[in-house]
Amino acid sequence: MTLQVAEMLSAYPQDLGRIDREKLTKCIEECLRCAEACTACADACLSEENVTELAKCIRSDLDCADICETTARVLARHTGYDANITRAILEACAQVCKACGDECERHSMHAHCAVCAQACRDCERACRNLMATLG
Repeated sequence: MTLQVAEMLSAYPQDLGRIDREKLTKCIEECLRCAEACTACADACLSEENVTELAKCIRSDLDCADICETTARVLARHTGYDANITRAILEACAQVCKACGDECERHSMHAHCAVCAQACRDCERACRNLMATLG
């Protein structure tokens, strides 16, 4: 997956304000990577023999993928920027990534769950790092 996040942010015709572009870029990229990992993990869980034992993991994966995709889209928009909305969605994303990462860690005997757990941790960290820079 090729991401043009930095290029798109640089091409934005107006000033982005005081937001840390590097952390914003990283957060958008990690959200998209996490969404991809969670979607793939949910699909892989459905292929496991013990699929019923993975029901909570699948649900967590799908919830996390949806929230991460939405977060990336919201972060990529800057017209009419509202820091309160940005903070709220970043907090929600960090929380769902933590929950999904915890659930996937419980099933880390499956390689796909271990990969997904790491993607969730990376995304949670990127969200919290960006939140820390918001005024």
